[in-house]
Amino acid sequence: MSASLRTTAVAASDADLLAQTADAVRTAGAALRARFGDVVRHRTRDQLMQALAVNDDAALEILRPRLTSLHPEAGWVEDELDGGALPPGEWWVVDPAEGNVNHLHGLPEWAVTATLVRDNQPVLTAVHVPLTGETYTALAGAGARLDGRPLRVSPTADLGLGIVATSQARPDEDEEVVRRVGSSITAMLFDALVVRTSVPATLHLLNVAAGRIDAFWQFAGARADLLPGALLVTEADGRISDAEGRPWNPQSESFLATAPGIHAEAVATLSR
Repeated sequence: MSASLRTTAVAASDADLLAQTADAVRTAGAALRARFGDVVRHRTRDQLMQALAVNDDAALEILRPRLTSLHPEAGWVEDELDGGALPPGEWWVVDPAEGNVNHLHGLPEWAVTATLVRDNQPVLTAVHVPLTGETYTALAGAGARLDGRPLRVSPTADLGLGIVATSQARPDEDEEVVRRVGSSITAMLFDALVVRTSVPATLHLLNVAAGRIDAFWQFAGARADLLPGALLVTEADGRISDAEGRPWNPQSESFLATAPGIHAEAVATLSR
């Protein structure tokens, strides 16, 4: 088979795999939606962690067998909080309850994500937001979509007219990162129109890809937080880099996703 035919076959296979991955995250999302409602009370960190694990397990009971059967050659990333590069090959990077703490507190900002990574590059992703019923998908080289409709980032070309957002990568972050987050928010409050601060990262990145907000940044972060949104924003014609404008990869210490027209301004603000 020629190289062009092999590439076409892989693309067709990935497109079919994406459709089935989207079905899997919708099914897992329905299971989590059935569990959503009253605030889950906890008095200790251990109780909170147990409640988070129960939600994760409810989704993973659906996702892991479904995705493993769809693409058994791919490995499985066990911990959604892990960062850094993956070994060579193909890996499923899944967050069974992205924004899990919101779910437990009766807040609406949570989702289910599944991303196939090939040699440290995301090649397809599906993100389902159960409370809205929306499913966001992206396939490398084939665009990003919301329920089948193409997505495009904002045309904004002035950071002073932009809505921007950031997120806390994880609880108990080290002091240097916490202070850097705080100073970056202050800088953006001076330069952008509106600054939004909340978790999880993926929902902000969906909004960047859909053109609803103009930039998102984060210091530190896990692969499962950033890879789905990185592919969605890239395929919606957005810009991805680290906070200093250098190429981003899962080992980077910061992350920035923007509409192209404000990327340079955002980098200048975050580099102060």
